[in-house]
This record gives sequence, structure tokens and C-alpha cells, in this order.
Amino acid sequence: QVQLVESGGGVVQAGGSLRLSCVASGSDFIINAMGWYRQAPGKQRELVAVTISGGSTNYADSVKGRFTISRDNTRNTVYLQMNSLKPEDSAVYYCNAELFIAHAYRDYWGQGTQVTVSS
Repeated sequence: QVQLVESGGGVVQAGGSLRLSCVASGSDFIINAMGWYRQAPGKQRELVAVTISGGSTNYADSVKGRFTISRDNTRNTVYLQMNSLKPEDSAVYYCNAELFIAHAYRDYWGQGTQVTVSS
């Protein structure tokens, strides 16, 4: 059974930094992509950043130049370094992984971690 476990959320002042981590646990899978989404109250869940096997990355325009996504394939872990945080970055951040498992590509989600940026 695959699980995604996030950590690293919290409360920070505007201009500060946080680092989120997400570990994919389980067995018999290959990671195709891992990324981060966020959802603020009353808003739809949106893509923040994603890293795809082969090393390519994609970012939401709102976080380009401030956030960096990286992956440690040996640990099945994805990180999101968030710098120069703004109050509008406040949201629940969800880890997402697209895995090749049981002969198919499947999506998995973490439980979410709260990020609050105070002004």
C-alpha cells in the first residue's frame, strides 16, 4: 500500500522561508512524477510545482523565482523550498505522486500540510 507523508508546514512571517517534504512509502512502484498542489479556503486546488522523471520541472507563475522543487530518488522524497513567502501563499499544501504500480499509472495524494504566512 502506497502512502505519501508530508511534513514541514507551519506559520511564518511574510518574507520568510519554509521547506516541505513528502515521502512516498510502499513497494513495487516507479515514480513518474511528484509535485505539490495547494488549496486556500474558498479556492480550487492548484498546481504549485511538479518534477517529472528525467528532471524537468514546472512551476505556477505565482511562485516562479521563489519556490524550488527537488527530488531525492534514493529516498522517494520530494521537497519544496519556499522562499520570500507572501500571505497569499497561505494554504493547505498537498503532495501528489503519479506512480507506475500494478501495470498502470495511478495518482496518490498526501493528507496535506498547512502553511500560514502572516503579514
